[in-house]
Amino acid sequence: MLRLAVIALIITLALMIFSIIDCSRTAENNIRSLPKWAWLVIIIFVPAIGAIAWIIAGRPKGDGRGRRKRRIVPPDDNPDFLRKL
Repeated sequence: MLRLAVIALIITLALMIFSIIDCSRTAENNIRSLPKWAWLVIIIFVPAIGAIAWIIAGRPKGDGRGRRKRRIVPPDDNPDFLRKL
């Protein structure tokens, strides 16, 4: 039982740290629902619920996180460019 409590504490702490860092690095105008300071207060004083609420309701939606950027190909390696010559 103690082991389970320690694991839950570690997971909650990791989620809280992730949420605090993510919230503080997100631009103010991209945050949804509440101002940045309010999200930080909620995450700190209500750790598990606040962190999950930030991930669900506060993070910006689909601003390109995790997407690969299009690779730039120089003209001499670009087949479309070479066909036009």
